[in-house]
Amino acid sequence: MKTQIFTGELAGAAEIIRGGGLVAVPTETVYGLAGNGLDAAAVEKIYEVKGRPAVKPLSLMVPDAESMEKYCLGVPPQAKTLAARFWPGPLTIVLKAREEIPPVVLAGGDTVGLRCPDHPKTLELLRMTGLPFAAPSANPSGEESPKDASKVLAYFDGQIEGVIDGGPCGLGRESTLISLAEAPYRILRRGALGEEEIADALVGGMTVVGITGPSGSGKTTALKTLEDFGALVIDCDALYHELLANDDALVAALSERFPGAYKNGAIDRRALAALVFSDPAALADLNAISHRFVREEVARRLRDRAMCGETLAALDAIELIDGGLGERCDCVLGVLADRGTRIARIMRRDGLNEKQAAARVGAQKSDAYFIEKCDHILYNNGDEDQFSDICRDFFTEVLKNHG
Repeated sequence: MKTQIFTGELAGAAEIIRGGGLVAVPTETVYGLAGNGLDAAAVEKIYEVKGRPAVKPLSLMVPDAESMEKYCLGVPPQAKTLAARFWPGPLTIVLKAREEIPPVVLAGGDTVGLRCPDHPKTLELLRMTGLPFAAPSANPSGEESPKDASKVLAYFDGQIEGVIDGGPCGLGRESTLISLAEAPYRILRRGALGEEEIADALVGGMTVVGITGPSGSGKTTALKTLEDFGALVIDCDALYHELLANDDALVAALSERFPGAYKNGAIDRRALAALVFSDPAALADLNAISHRFVREEVARRLRDRAMCGETLAALDAIELIDGGLGERCDCVLGVLADRGTRIARIMRRDGLNEKQAAARVGAQKSDAYFIEKCDHILYNNGDEDQFSDICRDFFTEVLKNHG
């Protein structure tokens, strides 16, 4: 057999693929050994030429995200999110396979990986044939994956019908393999894309609602409503206190800036409050440090949630906007209430007298601040059941628009 080298016109390569032959194709990672992924005989040739164990399934190259529905069942929205972010590119997404995928591709399983390669020649060939390509790396099993056409020829000259010379591969590392066939999602092979980058993309596909407002406004009712919708609710104030007790890096950063608040191996919150109470510069430094650590932990928890297949989260913080968390939200809701209503609630909730509760209200940001900074405002001057109904109607509409 003479192995043809294609550098320009690809009609001959397309004819080989349609006829059941094998063509090595370039991608942004490494060269792949491609055959018609719907032709069991062609796929068996790939296993034979590579010496690939039959128990190892093959992925399919496809030209676009629309191919997911053609070859897979129950495609979750997260798969489309990842495809929109990374395709064409070095990410293989594993989903439940449709029954028209030959069993030899699946190696006894019921899932198939899909990958859209970021190389113009291979994308052109995929579109010309109208077929998915079974295309593992173009090397004998156990050998180094080839990064240029000459290496492919060194391996398989005379054993395969063709090689498309698309120049050297830019990344030289296999695609990352993630299974979205069931939750929680799993990284099956580490490759050119990092897990955190993938998880961040999934977070980008979530609906994240920010809840803010002054103390006593009744944000808890709004948060309970979102929990009823299945949201992960992150109380950023509680999270800060949790980090203060458990995060050595935060404690170290605070003790370096405020050594007088570091006592008996921990941060004394009262001492810290006394240090910043009448010193605006010290308070700004405290906020800068605490906000950074809270943002990082919120990002980690959102990534974990996204990797579990969840699509809704809520962030609760008075300092949501000044702390930079509002930027992570699809919408920010401010909950407000009349001054007298807030004072009465704080008195009941915290056991304070009227003067103490009024002082707390007076120390917080004005309604005008929240009206200016938030996307939406809900007023909570009635009882809890009334406000719960208002929140339910509001979030139903918000999730419909952001879903």
